[in-house]
Amino acid sequence: MDDGEIMKRFGQQIRRLRLERGLSQEAFAAKCGLHRTYIGPIERGEKNITLATANKLAQALGTKLSTIFLGLEDDN
Repeated sequence: MDDGEIMKRFGQQIRRLRLERGLSQEAFAAKCGLHRTYIGPIERGEKNITLATANKLAQALGTKLSTIFLGLEDDN
């Protein structure tokens, strides 16, 4: 899997989990402590984020970072 594909899958995973929890991008950003305009590019796989940011996303979603990463290997 190349870099672009992993970023895209990560973003899809974040979006799926956010929607399952009924959070808008704005509400999710607030829970993460991030600016609302940062969430869209993450979910579209346009941002190559740090592990620290990925951890903030996982915490705001109430899940483990490892769970998000495991989901990247699934065929979505």
